[in-house]
Amino acid sequence: MPTPAVPPWSFRHHWMAHTATHAATRPDKPALRHLGQTTTWSQLSDRSLRLAAALAGRGVAAGDRVATLTLNHPWFVETVFGANSLGAMAVPLSFRLAPPELDYILADCTPSAVVVDERLLPLLRAIPATSRVGTVVVLGALPEDAPENFVAYEDFLTSHEPLDPPDVPEDATALIMYTSGTTGRPKGVLLSHLNMQVQAITCVRAMEIFDDSDVGFLTAPFFHIAGLGSIVANILVGGTVVIHPLGAFDPEAVLDAYEREGATVVFNVPQQWDLLCAQPGVEKRDLKLRIISWGAAPASDATLRAMAEKFPDALNVAVFGQTETSPITCVLRGEDSLRKLGSVGKPIPTIQYRVVDELMADVAPGEVGEIVYRGPTVTRGYWRKPQETEEAFAGGWFHSGDLVRQDDEGFVWVVDRKKDMIISGGENIYCAEVENAVSEHPSVLEVAVVGRPDERWGQVPVAFASVAPGAGALSLPELTGFLDGRLASFKMPKDLVVLPALPRNAGGKVVKGELRALDARRSTEG
Repeated sequence: MPTPAVPPWSFRHHWMAHTATHAATRPDKPALRHLGQTTTWSQLSDRSLRLAAALAGRGVAAGDRVATLTLNHPWFVETVFGANSLGAMAVPLSFRLAPPELDYILADCTPSAVVVDERLLPLLRAIPATSRVGTVVVLGALPEDAPENFVAYEDFLTSHEPLDPPDVPEDATALIMYTSGTTGRPKGVLLSHLNMQVQAITCVRAMEIFDDSDVGFLTAPFFHIAGLGSIVANILVGGTVVIHPLGAFDPEAVLDAYEREGATVVFNVPQQWDLLCAQPGVEKRDLKLRIISWGAAPASDATLRAMAEKFPDALNVAVFGQTETSPITCVLRGEDSLRKLGSVGKPIPTIQYRVVDELMADVAPGEVGEIVYRGPTVTRGYWRKPQETEEAFAGGWFHSGDLVRQDDEGFVWVVDRKKDMIISGGENIYCAEVENAVSEHPSVLEVAVVGRPDERWGQVPVAFASVAPGAGALSLPELTGFLDGRLASFKMPKDLVVLPALPRNAGGKVVKGELRALDARRSTEG
């Protein structure tokens, strides 16, 4: 009798193959924990492949897109793995975006199916492009007026047997992660399975996750690259991930969960670490924290010292990068965090990098230039945007848009952003996007948006505008009321300064440095 052929997918190095391996070797070990409920590795594999079969039954195939509009829970992971098992691309959507913003993304990626939380269904149904989606899978109960293409998630799964997984190559696109562009329109970053697996290796090295005993703890939203990017190492080695519910960050609840779940590797943005460190009696808790990681925004000297004081037995690890690089490109470890205060660390060994001038010539240590990248964590480009892709890879290197300087030891400092981006609470806000929305107000003649330092959020957007002749006064409440439903709340200007005209240089461009200086003077003067 001939020996059965070995399934081709079993030779692969991606999260579907790793999940299948863990399901075979550690079937009853917890893969995911959420609100006290456990999903084992065997359950995660079975449910993901049932979803894959159900999607295939609705016509979803390799190369198609499956979008998610969900909160943080295990069903998100099942959806991504299920879609990827077919060779389809998962497209996480941010529920923080306004309907017009989501409408653009859905029209751009044209998904064959959308998986949506019952609570977020009103948002999805307010998006015109939803009417062109073939299948809408609802996590929860179906509404009474649900169209025929709506189906309940659990019914969808249980009506199918697990799929015999096809062979999906590592260079296939796993994710399309939308990130706002400097033109004000989101761009879909293409991330392959290889991108994410090398990211996993980066995390294994940076966080020293060498076996399945670690318990990762996720507070970042899955629609952000920090979400999936922070759990890939656990998926690789077979460790457990605790998925914390999204919502207003409650430091006491998070510390309670750390203690209850035995969390060992955790990531938060600096503003969240400030709240955790300020909790009374935090140093007396029975915590198992081994790695305390941070990123997405700069951390102050006070924050780093507080983390060292409150969590003395944990290694402090800072990570830096962007969506296009899966995301980590630089790591700053605890022993260097205060000695190299303000640095984002050293570039990781699995990425090539240079610091270059406008002519792509390398600059000397200490001089400012743009950091550019090549390597297995770098995206191959943007979905359906060939011109933007070509511009991003000018000269054969990916242009990060970050202006940096590097010291003689190889540590990197970010000194400015060519992309004119504001980081608020770990979320990226591109000024052009906010400017485009504000400029639609009939009273606005011209507008420029800059970031203002903020103790809680790191930065917040401030709009400087001049009004059209005869338009009358323009107030911040009136402007935010106009922007409601057009712009996500975290992108809303937190202040409005009306000027007779915006300052411009000889070339006609707005001089944002003068606006930042003006805003600083106004803040100082009260």
